[in-house]
Amino acid sequence: MQTARKIAVAGATGRVGRHVVDLLQAGGHDVVAMSRSSGVDIVTGDGLADALAGVECVIDVASGSSPDEAAATDFFTSAARNLHEVGERAGVQRMVEVSIIGIDKFTAGYGAAKLAHEKAMLAGPIPVRILRAAQFHEFVPQLVEWGRQGDVAYVQRMRTQSVAARAVAQALVDLATDPASAAPASTPAPILEIAGPQEEDLVDMATRLVARLGDPVRIEGVSDPADPNREIYETGGLLPGPGATLAGPTFQEWLDSTSEEELARSTY
Repeated sequence: MQTARKIAVAGATGRVGRHVVDLLQAGGHDVVAMSRSSGVDIVTGDGLADALAGVECVIDVASGSSPDEAAATDFFTSAARNLHEVGERAGVQRMVEVSIIGIDKFTAGYGAAKLAHEKAMLAGPIPVRILRAAQFHEFVPQLVEWGRQGDVAYVQRMRTQSVAARAVAQALVDLATDPASAAPASTPAPILEIAGPQEEDLVDMATRLVARLGDPVRIEGVSDPADPNREIYETGGLLPGPGATLAGPTFQEWLDSTSEEELARSTY
């Protein structure tokens, strides 16, 4: 029988965080759901000491609201510093962080900020496990909305092996609740990867999504030569390595099993 643990979740109300909280609670764990709406701000540190009291592990799935590199870097590095400083005083034994496959290839933008997050987390005193995930199935609706201009939605050309947010949440929970997954701070554990079962084309995924919703918007793939990360998106830089965990459902299975109401709510 699995031992119940006290685990804090940073970004508990987000796309992955809410699944992490559900899965931990279903497993009988004592969950501290941290978010600004609950009075805990990991960037300013407000409420963090009380939230981490007695916590054994922190699962960090928080994300900044700005895609700007400088703003996102400030968000992530401030959050990492506070989680380590306050967590060490509270006796936190380990942390688990979600990241993005291929992030070490980025030189600019949000990707570069997320790489800075990884480095800041690994540099702290508390042992950290990093799980790099492929793009979420649930991210496709958001990309369509971001690119919408009248009757056309412009979507970045991208090769991806997208994965369901709940599958990523389960992998994070497994890491957090297995003491054997913790490594001494002096010997950082390898970075893990999780992706969906098959490679997909993002433009095709977006086309299938709007067809399912009956949305007449036309999807058009775009490629920006001025984007320093363009080749990463288009040439497979975001695909998982050979040692990655592959977890279903596929994008099409997820699309077929998700209600139109839920898809519409997450999209528009």
